[in-house]
Amino acid sequence: MRKQDLPKQDLGFDYHRYHRLLTEADDEDKRRALIELLIEEKARDRLAAQRASDRAAMTAHTIATVLKNGRS
Repeated sequence: MRKQDLPKQDLGFDYHRYHRLLTEADDEDKRRALIELLIEEKARDRLAAQRASDRAAMTAHTIATVLKNGRS
């Protein structure tokens, strides 16, 4: 397999860590724990993205307000 054939990885996706955890998940309890971890980490990533988006929106609003007030 060539390097360009490999799927691009998300910056936040730790492929090697998840691969190791998957290989260690040799029973039902470990597989369930891995699934719960993946769900939890995805939810945390989505929350972080939402917070970053909210901060950017607030910053844009503040800049627009300052610029508007400066023109008066």
